[in-house]
Amino acid sequence: MSATIRPLPDILINQIAAGEVVERPASVVKELVENAIDAGATRVDIDLEEGGVRLIRIRDNGSGIAATQLPLAVSRHATSKIASLDDLEAVATLGFRGEALPSIASVSRFTLASRRADDEHGAALQIEGGKLGDVLPRAHAPGTTVEVRELFYNVPARRKFLRAERTELGHIEEWLRSLALARPDVELRVSHNGKASRRYKPGDLYSDARLGETLGEDFAAQALRVDHGGAGLRLHGWIAQPHYSRASTDQQYLYVNGRSVRDRSVAHAVKMAYGDVLFHGRHPAYVLFLELDPTRVDVNVHPAKHEVRFRDSRLVHDFVYRTLKDALADTRAGMSAHEIGTGSVAPEAAAGAAAAAGWELARGGASSLGTAAGGGGFGNWRGQQSPLGLQVADAPAAYAALYAGGTGAGPAAALPPMPSEHGLPVTSAEAGVPPLGYAIAQLHGIYILAENAEGLIVVDMHAAHERIGYERLKTAHDGIGLHAQPLLVPITLAVGERDADTAEREAETLVALGFDVTRAGPGSLHVRSIPALLANAEPEGLLRDVLTDLREHGQSRRIATARDELLSTMACHGAVRANRRLTVPEMNALLRDMEITERSGQCNHGRPTWARFSLAEIDRWFLRGR
Repeated sequence: MSATIRPLPDILINQIAAGEVVERPASVVKELVENAIDAGATRVDIDLEEGGVRLIRIRDNGSGIAATQLPLAVSRHATSKIASLDDLEAVATLGFRGEALPSIASVSRFTLASRRADDEHGAALQIEGGKLGDVLPRAHAPGTTVEVRELFYNVPARRKFLRAERTELGHIEEWLRSLALARPDVELRVSHNGKASRRYKPGDLYSDARLGETLGEDFAAQALRVDHGGAGLRLHGWIAQPHYSRASTDQQYLYVNGRSVRDRSVAHAVKMAYGDVLFHGRHPAYVLFLELDPTRVDVNVHPAKHEVRFRDSRLVHDFVYRTLKDALADTRAGMSAHEIGTGSVAPEAAAGAAAAAGWELARGGASSLGTAAGGGGFGNWRGQQSPLGLQVADAPAAYAALYAGGTGAGPAAALPPMPSEHGLPVTSAEAGVPPLGYAIAQLHGIYILAENAEGLIVVDMHAAHERIGYERLKTAHDGIGLHAQPLLVPITLAVGERDADTAEREAETLVALGFDVTRAGPGSLHVRSIPALLANAEPEGLLRDVLTDLREHGQSRRIATARDELLSTMACHGAVRANRRLTVPEMNALLRDMEITERSGQCNHGRPTWARFSLAEIDRWFLRGR
C-alpha cells in the first residue's frame, strides 16, 4: 500500500523548525537579543522567570517595527536583512533567516509589541500556539518588546527535557556573557524572578572593565592583547598567559565578523600555538575576534548559526596559529601582561642592557654551565660578589654598580635619593634594574631569590634552565631543517582510501616534513624515507596521524611536535639539577638569559619558571602600615 504525500500544516512546519532553532530558553534569548542588536538597540532589558521557561521578555530601544508589518515579522522566512543570494553570501547581521520569531511563537504564548520613533503610538500582536491574533494599538516607547510565556506548553515532549531552573538560567547567563564580550557598546540588564541579577554597562571594546566583569579580574590581569593583520585577515582580542589555564574549555570565545561561533580549525590552531607552554591536560583561555571579507566565510551552515565555513580554512588556520605563536613567544620571564607584545623587553634591548651592566653570556649550547672562565658559571663576569650591608632600596643600585665592571659609576650611596611608594629612599640607578633583578641567595638548592625594583623574584632554576636550553636547541635545529633518512627496505602501509588521496594530494608537504611517500594502490602507500631525527619512532603511526591532520586541518605539526618532545627531553637532561649550588654570577647569568629567551615564563612542560612578589604584597604579609 503506497503512502499518501501531503503538505504539512504551517503550525507543524514552524514546530519542526523550532526543533532546530529553539533548543532551550537560552536559544530564545539568543535569537531575540540578536534581533534587537540588528535593529540598532543600544540597551536591551532581559526579564526572566523560572530560568526562562515561564517568561522571557526582551525590551530594546532599537528602530522598531511598523504596525502593518507585525504579522509579516512572525511569518516564515520573512526578513529585512537579505533580499538576494548576493546578500546571503555577504551577510553582516547576526540574524538573517527569518525563522526565529515564527518558530518561537509556535511553541509558546507569544506577544510582539513595537513602535517606531516617528509613530504616534505602538502596536501589539498576540500569538498562541502559532495562531495569530489581531494587531491592536498599545502604548509603547520607541523600540520593540517580545514576550515569550510558557515555552513548549503545547509540546510537552520537548518541555520535559528541559533542565532545572538554575541550569537553564546558567545557559542564558553564559550566552549573555559571550555577547557582552563581543558588543560592549550595548548595555545589557538582566532580571530573574523579579530581581535584578546582572548589568553590563556600555563601554569600549578594549575596556578592561568589561573583560573583568565577564571573565573575572584574574583573566583581565593575565590577558595578553593581540592585534595582527595580514592576507586580508585580522585577529584581535585577548589570550591568557600559559600559567592561567583551565581544566575545561569554558573560557574560550571566538567571534567571526562579530558572530560567536565554534570552529574546529581555529580551535586546533590555538591548541597548536600553546603546544609546548601549557601544562598537560589544561586548556587555554581566550577571547578572539577574527575579521575577514564576509564573502570569504559562509555563515549559513548551521540552523542555530553556531558554526561557519571558511572559503580558505588552511589560510585561516595558519594565520591564527602563527599570530598566537608569535604572541606567546614574547612571554619572557620578568615581563608583565601589559608589556608583552609591546616591545618593552625585546631580545636586542635586553642583550644591550646586559652588556651595559657588564656581562657577556655564553651562547654555545643547551647548557652554558662550566663555560665561564675562572668560575665555571653561566657567563664571563668582570666582578666578584662581596658582602653588601645595604638598605633595601640601595641594594639594586649597588648590584648594578658591582656588575658595571669599572664603567666609572660612583658608589650607590653617592646617588641622590628619591622617594618611593613605600617611603624608602630609591636611587636613580633603579631605573636600569633588569626585570628579574639581581640574585641575592639560593634557597634549598632549588630556587633563586632575586631583588628587583618592585620587590622579590623567585626562580625555579631547573625549570628556567630547561626552557633556555630547549629554545636554543629548537633554534639550532630550525637552522638545519628536517632531513629525510632513506629506508633500506621501503614500507608498504595499508591506509584508508581518504588517507591515500590525501597523501597523493599533499606529496610536496610530506616531502617538506621528511616523508617520501608514493601511492601504491587505492588503499596503500609506499614509504621510502622518514624524518631522520625520528628514525627510532614508529613511522607508520606517525604518518597516519600526519595524514589525518592534513585532511582535517590542512597542515600538520605532528613532526614538529615529535621533534620538540625529543629536544625537550635533551634539554631536561642538560639542565642544571636541584641541589646544585650556584655562585651569584651564575645565578645572575641565568636571570639575564631568562629575560632574552622566548617563552621563558614556563618550562617545557608548562610549569611556571618564576614568580614576582611586590614589596607592597610582602608588607601585607606582615601587616605593615596598618
